[in-house]
Amino acid sequence: MEQLSGKLKRYFYFALIFLFNCFPIKKNKIIMFSYYGSQYGCNPKYISEYITEKTPNEQFDIVWAFNRTADKENIPSIRKVKIMSLKYFFELCTSKIIITNFRTTDLFVKRKDQYYIQTWHSSLRLKQIEKDAEEALPGHYVKMAKKDSEKCDLLLSGCEFSTNIFKRAFWYEGEIFKSGTPRNDLFFSNDSFLKEKIFVKLNIPADSNIVLYAPTFRKDSGLSVYNIDYSKILKSLKQNYGGEWTFLVKLHPHLSSKSKELNFDDFVIDVTNYNDIQELLSISDILISDYSSLMFDFSITQRPCFLYVPDYENYVKQDRNLYFNLLELPFKAAMNNEELIDIINTFDNVEYEKDLSTFNKKIGSYEEGRASELLVQRIHEVCFSQSRGNLNEAV
Repeated sequence: MEQLSGKLKRYFYFALIFLFNCFPIKKNKIIMFSYYGSQYGCNPKYISEYITEKTPNEQFDIVWAFNRTADKENIPSIRKVKIMSLKYFFELCTSKIIITNFRTTDLFVKRKDQYYIQTWHSSLRLKQIEKDAEEALPGHYVKMAKKDSEKCDLLLSGCEFSTNIFKRAFWYEGEIFKSGTPRNDLFFSNDSFLKEKIFVKLNIPADSNIVLYAPTFRKDSGLSVYNIDYSKILKSLKQNYGGEWTFLVKLHPHLSSKSKELNFDDFVIDVTNYNDIQELLSISDILISDYSSLMFDFSITQRPCFLYVPDYENYVKQDRNLYFNLLELPFKAAMNNEELIDIINTFDNVEYEKDLSTFNKKIGSYEEGRASELLVQRIHEVCFSQSRGNLNEAV
């Protein structure tokens, strides 16, 4: 019965799509998603906010699709729809621009005059992705990814290294927009108001320094690898850098229901359910991560980043292959708490900045803090220009 119900639902959804695809496309309407509607964040958020703050006279109609809309009431200048609702399908079918940071499903049936922008969800990856990791990916995902690439009009890239990955592994032969990563524009601004707002929201003392621990998840969703000794690290930071410190811990969204199982001291704040990791990175003086691509985003700030990888040997054998040798990155790696304390105590900022500069030259970074600005210029051209060369004709 459940299978039959599922099939009937799909028939109903495709009937809605067929119906709404008969309606005119609204040339100034943009629909956005982040991680299949689970959050207001990542690249789509920063593109959306640039449009609403910097181009108010353009009168773009911005629609965000969420799994839950009730907890998204305080987002200004946008309209919200619930994914899989009747209104959702109408907005999706009649939007000129579609922007997402993840693969779309077959329930996005792209129309001839629509323009689909795939932002992806990182500027650079450590773990191999898409065709490079095809053997490790579920078959249904590979099928979906191939179909998604056929719909895509524009793919964003943060560096030349990523561009080469996309050309090889994305089943995509279209245009790659080499202008940086919208969510990383934040690191080029010095927004003291935002920092103050985040501190107040998290009840952090205004004069506190921040160390953020943000690891990725493991295949077994286990928590044993997150055994950091918070008190010893804070003691070391106070001795080496002075001042007061607050420890923030943000587990991967896949583990959002499990963070309460970890034992945190009073001086540690669990921010696993904080919606925007970029904001947390922006206020952090030090990042501790592991195999997460966050290290590459954070490197733009040139602040210290350390990697805590107690399961290194097993991880590199059992998970996907890596694009880089973890131990040769600019970020010092520790296999246990004693090593982590040692690399904090012996950190050399001059050497670190030199290593970062060499690494950025190697990857050919495009990041200059103008990714959203340049992309919105393209969006304006797509929506309003009547003669755009290789772009689709405007409606």
